[in-house]
Amino acid sequence: MKNIVLFTALIGLFAFNSIVAQDQNQKYTSNNKGKFFVSWGGNRESYSKSDVTFRGKDYNFTIADMQAIDKPKGWHIDYINPGRMTIPQTNFRMGYFINDHYSLAIGVDHMKYVMTQNQTANISGTIATGSIYDGNYNNTPTVLTTDFLMYEHTDGLNYVNTEISRFDDVSRLFKISNTDKIQINFTNGIGFGLLYPKTNTTLLGKERHDDFHVSGYGTSIKSGLNITFFKHFFIQGELKGGYINMQDIRTTKSTDDSASQDFFFFQRIIALGGIFSI
Repeated sequence: MKNIVLFTALIGLFAFNSIVAQDQNQKYTSNNKGKFFVSWGGNRESYSKSDVTFRGKDYNFTIADMQAIDKPKGWHIDYINPGRMTIPQTNFRMGYFINDHYSLAIGVDHMKYVMTQNQTANISGTIATGSIYDGNYNNTPTVLTTDFLMYEHTDGLNYVNTEISRFDDVSRLFKISNTDKIQINFTNGIGFGLLYPKTNTTLLGKERHDDFHVSGYGTSIKSGLNITFFKHFFIQGELKGGYINMQDIRTTKSTDDSASQDFFFFQRIIALGGIFSI
């Protein structure tokens, strides 16, 4: 009996030592499940042309194929200045790995959308505001001067979204020896969310409006490269494309006035972040 107990104890001790040895040899970056991450970065955007409809008590017209651009800040201290971090075009994200490959995250893509001023666009509809622009328009070429329209989502075109992403460790894909000093991951994901822009508009001489308002929804897909350094710090580059549909954009102080538009966007992102086990 004593021999059986001794043999069992030795087997248990050997098994315990084996588990400890495996844990000590296990690379921190070899597993993602249970890890939390947060990132902050900047972006540039491109937008497709968009038909924008403006509605009010005394006007209803559509501007066809409106052109717009982003409003880059460039390399600037504002990206890390706590009091001015929302001024540049930025991306914030935090998430959690539900297993080694998939993460769930929430975040805000703070983009900027600025109508190209003085462009010539075709307008269809009616205007009867008592201004020089009154009349019936039938696909009429019109110069979008500052007196006629200034239109931008610059504080900003806020895409508040949820993403599910897949991460694949390059070392596993190509059977390369893993290391905790540097890890390279391919990442792909899909997202959806709400548009919460602060729209800055001056329309047909009406009082300027600039306020936050839930205006619509968006969807997106992305692909990128994540490089993790010393277990806990990473830099991530992404290409993201998506569709935005806003049917309730505030344009003036009056709730009778609104605009609607939909368009596609293409975003280039570079972000820095940290990843930690919980």
